[in-house]
Amino acid sequence: MKKESYQNTRRTGAVYERKAGAYLEKYGYKILEYNYRCRQGEVDIVARDGEYLVFCEVKYRSGAGSGYPEEAVDLRKQKKISKCALYYLMVHGLVDVPVRFDVVSIEGEQFRLYQNAFDYGE
Repeated sequence: MKKESYQNTRRTGAVYERKAGAYLEKYGYKILEYNYRCRQGEVDIVARDGEYLVFCEVKYRSGAGSGYPEEAVDLRKQKKISKCALYYLMVHGLVDVPVRFDVVSIEGEQFRLYQNAFDYGE
């Protein structure tokens, strides 16, 4: 991917991650961080939802031509998010906190929330 194209994709991603954050806040989530990065990968949103620490992946598509956005959160992506989440928990000393992995799918202007979309994967 060319640098210019990557920057446009990143910029678009950041816009929709913020929109997803606002969407989650309507449902009572408290956003802790956007774009948490570590050597293991990246998590789009880290949030609190009641007792849960939620690691949330945001996927956007302008239309259904490339399939549903949530389909892009494949096993490989789940493993990366899981490793990053484990690192986050270790760095922040969170050992007994219940964790959940959610996905926010955005297609055009339609939002779908998948709570507990997948389990921790190694």
